[in-house]
Amino acid sequence: MSTSTQPHIPRIGVVSLGCPKNLVDSQRLISALLAMGYKLENDFKDADVVLVNTCGFIEPAVEESFDAIYDAQSQGAPVVVMGCLGAQKDKVLAQYPDVAAVIGPGRRATVLRTVEELVGKPPAMARQSVPSSGVLLTPPHYSYLKIAEGCRHHCSFCIIPDLRGSLRSRSIANIMAEARDLIARNVREIMIIAQDSSDYGADFKDGTNLLKLCDALATLQPHPWIRLHYVYPSKIVDDLIPYMRDGVIVPYLDVPLQHASPRILKLMKRPGNIEHTLERINAWREICPDISIRSNFITGFPSETDQDFNELLDFVQKARLDRVGTFPYSDVEGAQANDFEGAVPEEIRQERAQILMELQEQISKEKLQQRIGHTYDMIVDHVSEEGVMVARTKYEAPDIDGIVNIYEPQGDVHEGDIIRATVIESTAHDMTAVMEENITPRTHIPFKMG
Repeated sequence: MSTSTQPHIPRIGVVSLGCPKNLVDSQRLISALLAMGYKLENDFKDADVVLVNTCGFIEPAVEESFDAIYDAQSQGAPVVVMGCLGAQKDKVLAQYPDVAAVIGPGRRATVLRTVEELVGKPPAMARQSVPSSGVLLTPPHYSYLKIAEGCRHHCSFCIIPDLRGSLRSRSIANIMAEARDLIARNVREIMIIAQDSSDYGADFKDGTNLLKLCDALATLQPHPWIRLHYVYPSKIVDDLIPYMRDGVIVPYLDVPLQHASPRILKLMKRPGNIEHTLERINAWREICPDISIRSNFITGFPSETDQDFNELLDFVQKARLDRVGTFPYSDVEGAQANDFEGAVPEEIRQERAQILMELQEQISKEKLQQRIGHTYDMIVDHVSEEGVMVARTKYEAPDIDGIVNIYEPQGDVHEGDIIRATVIESTAHDMTAVMEENITPRTHIPFKMG
């Protein structure tokens, strides 16, 4: 009696670290692997190879990447290091000389060839159908959409142009095709990302820019929540605000200002007229009164004095931003700022970050208290077995901002639904609301495999 054996289908483990831009890279890689016939394996002990998509922007991220490499290697499978830290091959090999390969960012074809060399090619019967917008590693109701690669800026604390090259924008037609496919899959929130979203299209030199992309996005039906991230404080931002007022994009602006001292901003090679920035923020609020503004700041940048830091505190007090992220300065290997004089002791960097966050906590607490009694549309991110919902308004992005807890849902509610709820309590970061009704549009066409 003859017996047949099933052909082996190589199993691939994937670790994705770092920012949403890196997450999109991981999604694209996984999509290609599945289309080729490989299987994903969450238990790395059973994987034939593990791919670690690293972050190498700041030292804590490098340490996290090294920890992930160690954990992956401890499971026994060959490990391929890729992503931003992969651009520093010597640094990786000095720590882990026996990894199977080290590959820099933006080299997906090289990673795929390496996988094939290490574990072989899957049988043709294993190939899978993958939607044109690819596999999502986010919850199915929201997705990141990367509109460009690389960066033209040369901030003194950053090495992104060295890691990922100069600006390379996608065409509007290409972006819109992905956006339409996401909507067809019932994605209700699309988050636009790039190293600098406001610089989109500048490399085309034909007038393509973020405003024209927003004009195209305005035609999407059913219209999703569209959220802009990583918007450099350039002049085009002023022209984006009416799109928020008119509902084309949600009234949420993620604009990394980094500091407020003109002297420090000049050293950072960032826009430095902070009084003008305050005037612009006030003007944005006049055009779109409910705009929510998020920013990030660095404390303890080389040579930052008490006066510089007090200027930052004064700005945050006056600007009354809705959400703030604070990072104590960390050397980035290869960045110009590493060679600047006047290094600030680590404990002072941390102390200043804590002071800044305590100030912002009070501002955030006061601003969220003003929402009590008001009713908002919200997207449901999670529903527990007990029926407790975690939701967000248009003024909060997933993972980085606060949440809205709803303890007594009304009717049948699912993750990704759009509901209407009234805020009844708030803290410095989160809110509690009472659900009024489920207003989820039911005109979406669910995505079907096959």
